[in-house]
Amino acid sequence: MQQFEEVRSILEKAKKITVLTGAGASTESGIPDFRSANGLYADANVEMYLSRGYYNRSPKEFWKHYKEIFQINTFHQYKPNRGHRFLAELEEQGKDITILTQNIDGLHQLGGSKHVIDLHGTLQTAHCPKCNFILNPDVVLYGDTLPQYQNAMKRLYETDVLIVLGTSLKVQPVASFPQIAKREIGATTILVNEELTGQEYNFDFVFQNKIGEFVEGLSSIK
Repeated sequence: MQQFEEVRSILEKAKKITVLTGAGASTESGIPDFRSANGLYADANVEMYLSRGYYNRSPKEFWKHYKEIFQINTFHQYKPNRGHRFLAELEEQGKDITILTQNIDGLHQLGGSKHVIDLHGTLQTAHCPKCNFILNPDVVLYGDTLPQYQNAMKRLYETDVLIVLGTSLKVQPVASFPQIAKREIGATTILVNEELTGQEYNFDFVFQNKIGEFVEGLSSIK
């Protein structure tokens, strides 16, 4: 309980809060994560199907697998959960909060957050790179660079507090964000993840909880 009290006090005093979210931020909405036994990576070919090279070689087959992997026809059924709403509420309270998300589901925006940087793109849209060409997904594929990387780094270097929610911190360059925040910037760093990441040494506070449990813990403090 003391950790929750300390974190709540830090959030109340913070001027700029940055939140890094991964798949675990959306699992409580029913969306499977990538790296668990039953996650999207259960198919060993997923990385190949979602690569830029595969899109360039076989665009029609790419779109077939893309729709299957991301359940495009039923994706609208997923709704923001308590974690998404909590972040939106912080913003509504006047906090300068920016979300750097690795998720492509758009649930932070649906939950009410206005300042969201989609590091890996979004499922919500696609674009035509040239008239009469097959649509290009607005999701970052394997082999792509991160178009929002510089915007994310700019925000990171301005932050007082970095909260990391529901990510295994296995994929670079995002996996280096906590170390940069802690060692280079001197920000307070907070990790909320059910499983250990191997980067606990980069955090001032570690909560091995579901995000909903973390929010409940903060909310229970009067």
